[in-house]
Amino acid sequence: MAENKIICSFDDIKEKVCVLTGGCGVFGNYFAQGLAAAGAKVAILDYKQDRCEECARFISRKAGKPVFCFVANVLNAESLLRAKEKINSELGKIDVLINAAGGNSPSATTAEEFITSENMNDLTKSFFGLDIEAFRSVFDLNFLGTVIPSMIFAKDMLMRGGSIVNTSSMNSFRPLTKIPAYSAAKASVNNLTQWLAVHFSKVNVRVNAIAPGFFMTKQNKFLLIDEKTGELTSRGKKIIELTPMGRFGVPEDLIGTLLYLISDISKFVTGVIIPVDGGFNVYSGV
Repeated sequence: MAENKIICSFDDIKEKVCVLTGGCGVFGNYFAQGLAAAGAKVAILDYKQDRCEECARFISRKAGKPVFCFVANVLNAESLLRAKEKINSELGKIDVLINAAGGNSPSATTAEEFITSENMNDLTKSFFGLDIEAFRSVFDLNFLGTVIPSMIFAKDMLMRGGSIVNTSSMNSFRPLTKIPAYSAAKASVNNLTQWLAVHFSKVNVRVNAIAPGFFMTKQNKFLLIDEKTGELTSRGKKIIELTPMGRFGVPEDLIGTLLYLISDISKFVTGVIIPVDGGFNVYSGV
């Protein structure tokens, strides 16, 4: 009986063509660095030419190998198709798609956690004061910004195989107070991840997601750090108390999970959403 070869490294990632949306974001930037360090051919996407080129140069210097920049908007299919044509021409068929574009907006965030008898006279700081256009923008960016790139880039993977990794969040498991748009969008990303995993299962395309816990990023810093004192807000303190490992995450914490999900090491893994959260999701608080 022939024995299957046991894979004990990420060597199979070398030379894979990896497309990364949101490549200039905090997570996307570190994802790209990790992929490049693993030997992948990395193509980052951003809708701003100058920023995209600057990010690509920075990541390339850090990794010591070329990183390619392509301008595209994750909500514009035509721009993604143009980018795909260039990627295919310069790098070859796409093996991996990482959907890392996303973000939140203060205008889609409530100032109050709860409506109470004390604050009922000013509903502008509650659900009723949300800017619906900002709500729509957050949902579109996070959810449709995952759907549309998957439609465009996954076609290269049909029959030859490939991997899609979406970016979820702790909000997707249990909606957090104050951020309804972002929570709803990330919950939708989870559902889409599971649906696509089944839909693509017969053509060897795996679809998974990473759900980061609490990381100090530009998008959420205003919720975690008091601008006047520089100290943790009550929300920030609460998060640390509910994170068993007792700290916020740093972007490097995500790279191992990303490499695992796109490597053949995880070739029988599809449809999962992996928390990288210091234990937040499993801690009841007691």
